[in-house]
Amino acid sequence: MGAKDGSEQALETWLDRANRALIFASMSGEAQLMLMIAGVHLIGLGCVAVLLIPALREGPQPPQSPEPGGEDGWGRGPGPTPLDPTSPRGGLPLPDAVPAGVRLRDHRRLRDLRPARERRPAREPRRVPVRSQ
Repeated sequence: MGAKDGSEQALETWLDRANRALIFASMSGEAQLMLMIAGVHLIGLGCVAVLLIPALREGPQPPQSPEPGGEDGWGRGPGPTPLDPTSPRGGLPLPDAVPAGVRLRDHRRLRDLRPARERRPAREPRRVPVRSQ
């Protein structure tokens, strides 16, 4: 057996994979769980490092000059005060606007200002039929 052909190489790689699978299968459930948890944490730490390193390497950026005619966004402060209107705001009341029946302007309660509701009459008890003899 001097030279290995493709089928022998495929068999060896298959056997290597089978060996690794058997090693993983021979581990207890707790060991497999710990290995998986450690793997997930390592992946998470790698992601944090990938995101954090570029953020720490960049220097502070100078403030950008405002564009003329740009949108009014955050950080620009309040705009100019509007001019006082010459006519009263709000206009006429709506035609379907009904004023409130009671206004609470002092210490009295709403119950004191509204008339009491009429109570429903009590129902008469049901009559039990009586047999006549």
